[in-house]
Amino acid sequence: VQLQASGGGLVQPGGSLRLSCAASGFTLLGYTIAWFRQAPGKERERVSCISGSDRKTYDAESVKGRFAISTDGTKNTVYLEMNSLKPEDTAVYYCAVGVMDSCSGYGPTWYEYWGQGTQVTVSS
Repeated sequence: VQLQASGGGLVQPGGSLRLSCAASGFTLLGYTIAWFRQAPGKERERVSCISGSDRKTYDAESVKGRFAISTDGTKNTVYLEMNSLKPEDTAVYYCAVGVMDSCSGYGPTWYEYWGQGTQVTVSS
């Protein structure tokens, strides 16, 4: 199982980015997939999740209405569309595969496989 994250970069406040996470060794559909982020000196936090059982999505309050998680089964890839970016969104972003078939597990310990992380910096 491998997850390859990409798409990070430097963007101005108010800008947009789309992160990608390409999976290999397994099929994403049917698994709970989440995006986490970790800023310097802070704990890793989950920002968006898509449930393996019913494909419902869940977003943290801090990103609700601005971020959206989605999957493309034909490409075996999960995306995180990020709009209206703020400086406080600056962090390393990770994709992860959950051990449950729902998004009820919020912490990193509920996720088994991780991508390598991609840096997002929001600054003018």
